[in-house]
Amino acid sequence: MTAPTVHKPPDAREKPKRGGLLHQRDFRLLWLGETTNRVGINITTVAMPLVALVTLDAGTFAVSVLAAAPWIPWLLIGLPAGAWVDRMRRRPLMLACNIGSLLLLASVPVAAWLGVLTMTQMLTVALLNGLAAVFFGISYKVYVPSIVEREHLQEANAKLQGSESVAQVAGLGGGGLLAGAFGAASGLLVNALTFLFSALCLSGIRAEEPRPEKPEERTPLRQDIREGLQYTLKDPYLRVLTGYGTVTNLLLTAYQAILPVFMIRQLMVTEGAVGWLLASSSVGGLLGATCAKRLADRYGTAHGLLLATMATAPFGLLIPLAGQGWMLASLAAGSALLALGVVLANVIQGAFRQRYCPPQLLGRVTASVSVANFGAIPFGSLLGGALGTALGLRPTLWLLTAGLAVTPLILLIGPMRGRRDLPAAPDPSGGRDLPAEPRAS
Repeated sequence: MTAPTVHKPPDAREKPKRGGLLHQRDFRLLWLGETTNRVGINITTVAMPLVALVTLDAGTFAVSVLAAAPWIPWLLIGLPAGAWVDRMRRRPLMLACNIGSLLLLASVPVAAWLGVLTMTQMLTVALLNGLAAVFFGISYKVYVPSIVEREHLQEANAKLQGSESVAQVAGLGGGGLLAGAFGAASGLLVNALTFLFSALCLSGIRAEEPRPEKPEERTPLRQDIREGLQYTLKDPYLRVLTGYGTVTNLLLTAYQAILPVFMIRQLMVTEGAVGWLLASSSVGGLLGATCAKRLADRYGTAHGLLLATMATAPFGLLIPLAGQGWMLASLAAGSALLALGVVLANVIQGAFRQRYCPPQLLGRVTASVSVANFGAIPFGSLLGGALGTALGLRPTLWLLTAGLAVTPLILLIGPMRGRRDLPAAPDPSGGRDLPAEPRAS
């Protein structure tokens, strides 16, 4: 007679063993799946513009439109997507997104090999792949607290941000190498396989998610969206952080949209080297993810966030100083230091939102913040292309990086400047904030 199988309750989560969360099986699989997904996305970041530039001979503005396309779905369906994610199981949704991206991206090299690839297909693939990224991006951020205990969220976010930076190095650098060795379109075929691996990792997670609400218990979708928006806009911390992220993303993506054109057509960088230069920012991102916890422990989450952004943003002015030969180091250093500050801020903000927001609102708040932050990206890409065409590439880079140097001042508008640490939860009475979020030991 066999012993009965014992099932964990739906909210049971593995305690991380000594050595951190990577010893926890479910988190390790999520980490591997999300990291591989990011490798694929970063291969796309290099390969799609290179296909447009080299294979289809696209102009500066056309390349910026292609860079904007994956982010347009955030504007179109980002808010309802957050409400839908709050009503659905996240892991099956992420699996569906990975399979969809696999099929879409595989269609580009197939069309190129057959000689029928067009800019219309490229834009369509970018848009639909962006649609999948909306649901995947919201889902995995909301899914993390389902498999990680509250006190380990900062460690989880630091590891996910750190692996994202490693994925940038692997994806951007590997995308450039693949483009140089096999052609840009072939890089997208490898990209498609990364989404398959990500799907396999996610399928192995054992933790059960809480069941979504029954249909008769659900409020109307419009009311759900309104609640998420109101919560985000009325909260003094979320409002200021969202404003800062939106302006920063607008300027970051504006310069990033024209950077490949600047490198190939003005600095005479080869296709293979473009990826490695773009990947230089990931070195700073990896350092930021590694140092985020120590920065927050020493200076506090609020003061650490201000320090991280204000000390690094001005170094973006090194980017337009770049020239041929050894002067390319200026571009690499500026990109790395900008990324250092951005990732430090992302780790601190990510853990703050996951602790601070009520669980039943987390998907909608995440979507509201993401729509503002990511919705600025297509406008930034188009802004970069328009300014680059009208003013020239280098003057546009000077203008945009000067704007980035002063964006951290937005964070001084709210109550953050008067606190050492960000609060653990909003005060329901509307008075003083609740105690600061506990710092990990």
